[in-house]
Amino acid sequence: MKKINFSEKLSEFTDHWSPKVIAEMNNYQFKLVKIEGDFIWHNHADTDETFIVIEGSMFIELEDETVELNEGEMYVVPRGVNHKPYALEECKVMLVEPRGVLNTGNINNNLTASNDEWI
Repeated sequence: MKKINFSEKLSEFTDHWSPKVIAEMNNYQFKLVKIEGDFIWHNHADTDETFIVIEGSMFIELEDETVELNEGEMYVVPRGVNHKPYALEECKVMLVEPRGVLNTGNINNNLTASNDEWI
């Protein structure tokens, strides 16, 4: 295992809404993603999903509230909870979730990213 520099890894891609795996711990993957604009409503029936903002700010719309996350903040979306992330400007985020989780959860569409893509 080598140390991982988030800035270096984030400089290796430009696409939005396409998480890239940077490390694994047991069954969990640490993924970096750049987000901008709206995503889709979705949920993950079998797992929680953790969002950690590295740079910028983002929102997670839930059915009864909207959570704003800024640099250095995190939020855990509980399993089965419908949510829609979005960012007004580019935001750099780390996701922590089990291996095999699709970014669009229970939905398969044009925003569904390749799974298990390492950088």
